[in-house]
Amino acid sequence: MSNTTPRVRELNLYRRYFDLVSAGIKTIEVRVKYPHLADLVAGDVIRFRIKGTDETCEVEVKRVIEYAGFGALLDGEGPSNVNPTATRDEQLANIRAIYPPEKEALGTLAIEIRLLD
Repeated sequence: MSNTTPRVRELNLYRRYFDLVSAGIKTIEVRVKYPHLADLVAGDVIRFRIKGTDETCEVEVKRVIEYAGFGALLDGEGPSNVNPTATRDEQLANIRAIYPPEKEALGTLAIEIRLLD
């Protein structure tokens, strides 16, 4: 008998991105390839939480693609899938404000997500 229960990961998300995810309009989540995310796969569930609150939303992971850097990720996935409210250059600046160069050097993950009911 196989285990059909998806793994659930809990990740914090800034309010501005949480609102886009919970509305179902942000379909690509951007993360650094930290060890705890290296085994993330399609079918896993991510429970996003706004840090310090009980506000959560859950998404299903549809696919995970690794990129060498954030610029390549935005070009490969399309900026409007990452954040439809900001230009590519704005997004790149925002992402790099969150993750400094030494974090980006670990590799970057584009996580395609689908909002769960």
